[in-house]
Amino acid sequence: MARFIDRTVLHLQAGDGGHGCSSVHREKFKPLGGPDGGNGGNGGNVTLVVDPNVHTLLDFHFRPHARAGNGKPGAGDNRDGAQGENLELRVPDGTVILDEQGEILVDLVGAGTRFVAAMGGRGGLGNFALASRARKAPGFALLGETGEVVDITLELKSVADVGLVGFPSAGKSSLVSVLSAAKPKIADYPFTTLSPNLGVVSAGSEIFTIADVPGLIPGASQGKGLGLDFLRHIERCSVLVHVVDCATFEGDRDPQSDIEALEHELREYTPSLATDLADRPRVVVLNKMDVPEARELADLVKPDLEAAGYQVFEISTASREGLRELTFALAEVVRADREARPKAAAERIVLRPKAVNAPQFVVKEDPEIDGGFIVIGTRPERWIKQTDFTNDEAIGFLADRLARLGVEHELAKKGARPGAPVTIGPVTFDWEPTTLAGIDVMQIGRGGDVRLEQTLRVGATERKALHRLRRGLDVEGHEFDDLDLDRLRSELEQGMHPESGPGQADAEHVADASGDFVEGGR
Repeated sequence: MARFIDRTVLHLQAGDGGHGCSSVHREKFKPLGGPDGGNGGNGGNVTLVVDPNVHTLLDFHFRPHARAGNGKPGAGDNRDGAQGENLELRVPDGTVILDEQGEILVDLVGAGTRFVAAMGGRGGLGNFALASRARKAPGFALLGETGEVVDITLELKSVADVGLVGFPSAGKSSLVSVLSAAKPKIADYPFTTLSPNLGVVSAGSEIFTIADVPGLIPGASQGKGLGLDFLRHIERCSVLVHVVDCATFEGDRDPQSDIEALEHELREYTPSLATDLADRPRVVVLNKMDVPEARELADLVKPDLEAAGYQVFEISTASREGLRELTFALAEVVRADREARPKAAAERIVLRPKAVNAPQFVVKEDPEIDGGFIVIGTRPERWIKQTDFTNDEAIGFLADRLARLGVEHELAKKGARPGAPVTIGPVTFDWEPTTLAGIDVMQIGRGGDVRLEQTLRVGATERKALHRLRRGLDVEGHEFDDLDLDRLRSELEQGMHPESGPGQADAEHVADASGDFVEGGR
């Protein structure tokens, strides 16, 4: 048997972006082909779309997990990765989206209305896009970002112009069935209606929708019966109709007490759409006039109800008495409400550029680590996620970006000391202000960075230069004005051992910190 589901929780995950490619063009007779790594594809988005052919959230109740496609990684020869496949989820008209805290994100009303619930991750840049004057052939690429993972709640609030409220077995479903082509379940026992029924009613040139809400009982606003689960479906109604059973066999009930009890529950209910049900027009329908006792009761209570300001109609769904007058009266109320509503303005695209000097990050003290700091900002956190920390050159590129953004300067202003733990996103590292970030860096080979080289061993180029110097020969292409040649000679002589053979150094030799005399790398 089909079930009506009007509230469910969705677990959504957007697609991850593809990684960029680090590649060098290789072709015959082209020794310096240059970088040709392509960019990774963007991850797919998860989008909710209003479909007028969908009337329940039943599919999401049984399949609450949804994930969009991942972007493909880039490849050599400047081939970008394919974009991840977007995922569109069809929802009924009148669906309200709430976040994990219960705050309303969007109210989806109108066929075709769209809402991006989870944004896909960006694809990483390949080394072709990262090439610059300082880095002509980067030996790294950026990683793709992960897609958003969100948990949202879907609530269906029926889009109806007229809402029928009343006690169980008051004849609400019967009224919907005779006013429209809807065929709800009708039986002679309470709570026959377990889900709202919608019908379309025509009254001359006016067409409106009518909703039958399951029977309400005292305490419905506090969760008794089925009222609390379905009161949300009358939040959008233009007019509320009290359907009163004038032929009830319960001796402690009468039309006036029933209406007062229902009005109390409506006042106690707090709509999530920030609407006030007390301001909605009310119409009272005295039903079952085909029963003689019901007509006698209606003649007694009708003057009192009209004196209270209600518009009262006597009807019979069995004999169809009074239905035409009721239909046109409801159409008039709906028409007046539609005319009173402000017309929806055409959607305008508003561009709000950020200020030129707007801060892009914030540096705060870490409350959990003594002497530590936390850098909060969209760009620094995104750069951290894009960095491959197994590649020294990629780390150096990250240092350059953070320095140009002003992170190092701001840390110094906040009193950060060398070695202070700094957290950006999920990564914590020791801050070293001596790192020469933000300047042109001599490349020592693809995938490396001279600032992160930990070995101080004298290389073959230095040994060759010193060997020529000892023989009194000139060394072209090098400037030794800043070098302590006597210190280097003594270190080289001390590092030479007879058993190691000529031209081989044993211990680690300390080179000059600038390293400018190293040409071509190790």
